[in-house]
Amino acid sequence: MRQKLLKPNWEPGLSIPHLPIERLLSIGIKALVLDVDGTLITRHEIILHNSVINWVKDAQKDFSLHLLSNNPSKKRIESIAKQLNINFTYRAAKPTKGALRKVQHNLQLDPRQIAILGDRIFTDVLVGNRLGLYTVLIWPLGPSGEPCKRNTTQLLEHRIARLLGTSTS
Repeated sequence: MRQKLLKPNWEPGLSIPHLPIERLLSIGIKALVLDVDGTLITRHEIILHNSVINWVKDAQKDFSLHLLSNNPSKKRIESIAKQLNINFTYRAAKPTKGALRKVQHNLQLDPRQIAILGDRIFTDVLVGNRLGLYTVLIWPLGPSGEPCKRNTTQLLEHRIARLLGTSTS
């Protein structure tokens, strides 16, 4: 595995509602592919926090958006997509490239103009890097829309990535 595949282009240490849209605009990003569970909403919630809805509405002014989730529940992902009025893909099987490649084709943009935002190194960052997208590793959301206080999964992924020779920080 190439070391750069596990390294995000940007790791701001922020959750979605605090991510500055201007930074993405300044580097020529035109579309955002958003992970769902952990990125936009906790894995156990079904109603998005207002801070996430507001961030997405702001992002929709400047970007094409698409939800891309490994979650197998069409009902769950469709419900979240309807709250945001965004197209979605469920059962994406990240880090395999098929679903994201289809989204990329539908967006009709150069891969360097698409950013994938997610909370997981071994799914979101890996698939994005495999296809040449701009990868953003964000801090997962807590239940009240704030950054998650204990992010053991991401910390473990960082340790494994370092063991594989990739410094992700």
